[in-house]
Amino acid sequence: MEVIGKVKLIGDVQTFGANGFRKRELVVTTDDQYPQMIMIEFVQDKCDLLNNYSVGQDVKVAINLRGREWINPQGEAKYFNSIQGWRIENLSQAASSSNLPPVDQFQPASKVSDAEPDDLPF
Repeated sequence: MEVIGKVKLIGDVQTFGANGFRKRELVVTTDDQYPQMIMIEFVQDKCDLLNNYSVGQDVKVAINLRGREWINPQGEAKYFNSIQGWRIENLSQAASSSNLPPVDQFQPASKVSDAEPDDLPF
């Protein structure tokens, strides 16, 4: 699944526990009729993917939905969901990095005739 929108916030890397579990949060505002602010977690080595991004950039984030069960001390089950990012792409850069010249720089075809053989395979 993917979330497309504008970067609203990039959190600092947080470290938890003795084994050094790392987490970093990203908030993306969608460009829908009713914009949503989606918080996406990047964990462990994926935290570093956010280093080259900043607030205001248009991005596409590949995500996985995660769910887990927790049994509280009273024995009741509680359920939690999270959204984990595993890839991020800068959409503004992708749109501007096209290698094709503008259409008006191409010369129109000359001497086009229906008498020419049609050697196209389709």
